[in-house]
Formats: sequence, C-alpha cells, structure tokens
Amino acid sequence: MDAIAQIGPSIRIKGEVTSQEPLIVAGHIDGTIQVSGHSLTVAAGARITATINADTVIIAGQVRGKVQGASRIVVRDTGNIEGDLTAPAIGVADGATVAGRVQTDARTAKVLQLAS
Repeated sequence: MDAIAQIGPSIRIKGEVTSQEPLIVAGHIDGTIQVSGHSLTVAAGARITATINADTVIIAGQVRGKVQGASRIVVRDTGNIEGDLTAPAIGVADGATVAGRVQTDARTAKVLQLAS
C-alpha cells in the first residue's frame, strides 16, 4: 500500500519540501518541491511559488516557478501557471492558464531526472 503525504490548506511552508511518496499540496509553499519517483498534486486553492520536480505533476491550483515532470505534467481546468513547464508529455485542460515556456522533449526530461 502506497502512503500519500498531504499538506493541508492551512499549512504554509517556506523552504525545501522533499518526498519519497506521492504528495498532495492544498496549502502554500515558497521554495522547492522534490518528489522522487512519485506524483505531486497541487490541489485547487493551493498557492505554490517554487521550483518543482516530480515524476508526474498534476496542477489544479496556482503555481509560479519552473515545473519539471519526468513522465508528464497535467494542468487541470482550475490550474494557473506562471513559469516554464518541461516534461515528455504535457496536457492542458480547457480553462487552464499557462504563461511561460512549454517544452515537451523526452531527452530533456531524462536528463532532468538524472540530475535530481
């Protein structure tokens, strides 16, 4: 059974967040988020100002910063991103907003995964 870590809506973190299990963020984070080999979900209402690196990144809240997905990035209809997205596959739902560079390059994502 995989555990899922959660950061609730009333929690505010400044600094580095690392996880070795799936992570759901509903609160506020300023800094960096590193989820090794698992997914990161940014829930609707969450506010993130960070560099993000995870296997899969699902964004339904607000993100400012660089987002790197080793497998994919999914931006839900409530997602709002200001920053660069890099992953082999990127999906953006109708209604989502993305301001920044979007790069879908499998070779780049593998290099990012090795560098982390």
